[in-house]
Amino acid sequence: MMKFRFRRQGNDPQREKIKQDLFAFNKTVEHGFPNQPSALAYDPKLQLMAIGTKSGAIKVYGAPGVECTGLHKETATVTQIHFFPGQGRILSLLDDNTLHLWEIGQKEQCSHLEEVRSFMLPGRSGIESTSATRVTVLLPKLSCDLLAVGTEGGGVHFVELPSFTLLDRSIFQDEIMQSVPEEYKCGKSLGPVESLQEHPQHPDKILIGYSRGLVVLWDLQSRHADNVFLGKQQLESLVWVRSGNSFVSSHSDGGYMVWPVSSSNPCTHEPVTSTIPYGPFPCKAVNKILWRTTESGAPLVLFSGGMPRASYGDRHCLTILQDSQHVTLDFTSRVIDFFTIHCIDRDKEFDDPSALVVLLEEELVVIDLQTAGWPTIPAPYLAPLHSSAITCSYHISNVPTKLWDRVISAGQQQCPLQTHTNWPICGGKNLAPSPKQQELLLTGHEDGTVRFWDASGVSLRPLYKLSTANIFQTDCDHNDSLTQAGEEDWPPFRKVGCFDPYSDDPRLGIQKICLCKYSGKLVVAGTAGQVIVLYLCDDKSDHMIDVATVDLLQDREGFTWKGHDRLPPKSGSVLFAPGFQPVVLVQCMPPAAVTAVTLHAEWNLIAFGTSHGFGLFDYHRRSPVLARCTLHPNDSLAMEGPLSRVKSLKKSLRQSFRRIRKSRVSGKKRVMVSSPSSKVQEANAQLAEQDAEVTPVQRRIEPRSADDSLSGVVRCLCFADTFLRDGTHHGPTMWAGTNSGCVYAYALDVPSQDKFSEQSVEALLGKEIQLMHRAPVVSIAVLDGRGNPLPEPYEVSRDLAKAPDMQGSHSVLIASEEQFKVFMLPKVSAKTKFKLTAHEGCRVRKVALVNFSSVASEDYSENGLVCLTNLGDIHVFSIPALRPQVRYDCIRKEDISGIASCVFTKTGQGFYLISPSEYERFSLSARVITKPLCQVDVDRPHDPSEVSFCTTVPHQANGTHKTQPARESKSVGDAEGVFEEISPLSSSALDSPNSSADITLDTTGELTVEDVKDFLVTVDEAENNLRNMTEEDGRPPGIIIN
Repeated sequence: MMKFRFRRQGNDPQREKIKQDLFAFNKTVEHGFPNQPSALAYDPKLQLMAIGTKSGAIKVYGAPGVECTGLHKETATVTQIHFFPGQGRILSLLDDNTLHLWEIGQKEQCSHLEEVRSFMLPGRSGIESTSATRVTVLLPKLSCDLLAVGTEGGGVHFVELPSFTLLDRSIFQDEIMQSVPEEYKCGKSLGPVESLQEHPQHPDKILIGYSRGLVVLWDLQSRHADNVFLGKQQLESLVWVRSGNSFVSSHSDGGYMVWPVSSSNPCTHEPVTSTIPYGPFPCKAVNKILWRTTESGAPLVLFSGGMPRASYGDRHCLTILQDSQHVTLDFTSRVIDFFTIHCIDRDKEFDDPSALVVLLEEELVVIDLQTAGWPTIPAPYLAPLHSSAITCSYHISNVPTKLWDRVISAGQQQCPLQTHTNWPICGGKNLAPSPKQQELLLTGHEDGTVRFWDASGVSLRPLYKLSTANIFQTDCDHNDSLTQAGEEDWPPFRKVGCFDPYSDDPRLGIQKICLCKYSGKLVVAGTAGQVIVLYLCDDKSDHMIDVATVDLLQDREGFTWKGHDRLPPKSGSVLFAPGFQPVVLVQCMPPAAVTAVTLHAEWNLIAFGTSHGFGLFDYHRRSPVLARCTLHPNDSLAMEGPLSRVKSLKKSLRQSFRRIRKSRVSGKKRVMVSSPSSKVQEANAQLAEQDAEVTPVQRRIEPRSADDSLSGVVRCLCFADTFLRDGTHHGPTMWAGTNSGCVYAYALDVPSQDKFSEQSVEALLGKEIQLMHRAPVVSIAVLDGRGNPLPEPYEVSRDLAKAPDMQGSHSVLIASEEQFKVFMLPKVSAKTKFKLTAHEGCRVRKVALVNFSSVASEDYSENGLVCLTNLGDIHVFSIPALRPQVRYDCIRKEDISGIASCVFTKTGQGFYLISPSEYERFSLSARVITKPLCQVDVDRPHDPSEVSFCTTVPHQANGTHKTQPARESKSVGDAEGVFEEISPLSSSALDSPNSSADITLDTTGELTVEDVKDFLVTVDEAENNLRNMTEEDGRPPGIIIN
């Protein structure tokens, strides 16, 4: 009956139009630093930078907000990328030896990155070895019409651009050897081509460097070697001096050499100078060197590597030398590549570099070369989110201007500018309109820090960093002093960058965050049971922190904590900088990780929960109000803590196997019932029966046992002003939900504002609800008489939101892992429910109440319940009726960390981690979309062989997503799991590896009809879908530029 009502409501054309105006799924932009970067390039004319990754992505960056992303069809590492200066073309080389040409094009008046053609160097006739044609180095000539390709076999080939036509002008080693003296040959091969460099004054001449050390200046017109330089050390890289009268080579012994170029001396045996900067002991190779001339006189020499092997061989360094100035930049991750931003006008005599850009494995660092001391230029994007591992996140929409300005001011005082130089990579134009509201994204980290990010636009900009480690006694200060005392003056190291993967103490890790945006009060909870209340202050302060201990076990016998100890707080006063300053430290005992926390600033109350119970604390009076133990007698696992669960591994495995055996036995006893009216279901059932190894069983949801370990974990907490005692008097309440499906509701007696200091808060247990299916409670929310969520603290008292309806009866929405249920208050009588696990075969992981605004009208909006499941799909339900609205595939079900890290915003957007250093941003709202809208003006000649651009879905550079068909929207009201743009009867849609119909078998090895239910549709529904497809054929699909 309920399913029929959903289908009828879904077929209403008027309702379908409203849903189209409210809901639309888009993956919009990737925030953070690209995961596993592998290549770097820069276009000095367009002032754009490109980064290639090991997953085959190319990301182009310009001015803040200017971003384009392309993804190779092959999942292969990008080993090299090169710009064609000014043309908006990019050449990429993958580790599968293929070359790809990309172009920045225009679509809907916005720029995007598109691959236009690819090429692979053919093998040389008579040579079977593929290594002979494996590409080692590329040199696109500045004229952009010719590409020189160096190979592992020592040959140099030439390809016409942009057509990728191989020319019959290859240079092989036997030609080169004719110009080499006999004593240098020694019967040895010259090795692979290590470097190709175009002559800065004569474009028809190129410098060819071989691994053995030989360097040849080759004239392309006469096909003759003008000069030969007989290097004896293994070659790593080459660079021209701007005048073209000399060049510099770097070598594997940690040194570099300056070679003169003279027409009078065709064969040079020795360089002018040979230097090993960190010798005389054995040094590591100088991987790359740059030589930049300056108007002040002394050249600027920059090189990576070259450190003494024995003492500093494990350091990741880049050295800057100029006259007597010598700085060794010491990074915490490997140097991938680097370039300088300098004068490219050929009429100018000097390079005069202004900035150094260094791409590291975990961050991007830019050095100001024009300011004394060579300070770092702060980056407006590409911030390393994972400078310490992210442990939690929290989003605040519509941040008040007062709070916004105070946070920015605190961040500026925390990190004063060392340079006033503007960000040098500033190409393109950001066409995105200014954000209508400010948004904050807070990330908690393993080292005890909370970082504040500007999430209002495309670029995720760092604003402020809060550290909680300074209020505890840790070993970090002692270790820092030892390190500084043992550091020598040579080499002149300077720590650069903020990536620091090491935590001084794992107990410092942040688990939960809650911020009141109106009062500036923040609650941060950690791994060792620490709950810290902080106030936002504009001035520095030196004060003591009040410490309170709350015993959550309540003297219950038979439980002994076997986990980590609490973090000892510092005694005495502590100096705090402007910003968020701790005032109260509440220590939960036992010191288990905090699993839930919430704050009500108007009532001066915080609630917190662990695996042992929950507590209520009055931070104004510094006194505990309530402590409740939720442990079950069999919750032994809860007493071991997250850092010492090795002992319970055997027990967990044993219980898992018992559950699997039990489910298989009980499942085989069930009788399958199929509907003969559905031809598609019959076909799918027969298809499933053909596999002898797969036994189809009907999904069965069994009540969970109260004996399950960790049943006492507190999953969610909330405050609400509602009716709990009776239907006429409303008042403050606190709600708590546990892993065993138990909900506790407390009535609170909160004194008025003027009596906070005199009277204490009292709590009385009003209701205790036990869900029959005992599934973990994920979320609790109270709805007013109109079915709307209650406003946040201070919103009504400060006239920032409409007052809730206190005349009609309130209700409470309880979301468990298996179902959603609405109870009427105060009687707690069930009103409506939706069994998600029984219908969809998935479990709830994240839940949020979201306000969706209509595209058609600014005045129309609906509140919805957004749910992310363990399969990575997102469902939207109406509230309080709990009618399914839409369903979207968002995250791969195998991406457990991505699902666990997801956070929703109140306006219909969301974030989840696609790698340790990147957030994927997505939107469920048709109105609220944050995506790159940019334009890059390029000047390139017309390519007659250019293929027309095809409309594609936006590239996601991570590969953890589920591919979205264009305009994909699944209306659950029409049919559960219907794909609107993929024919349900088409086998190609299921066979395609890029299909959204992800039917990967579950790891248990059993495929049930319920597992494929999302892909089963009736004939009527299929015809309806095909009709919808026909209607939408004329619509131009929306293009997302990213």
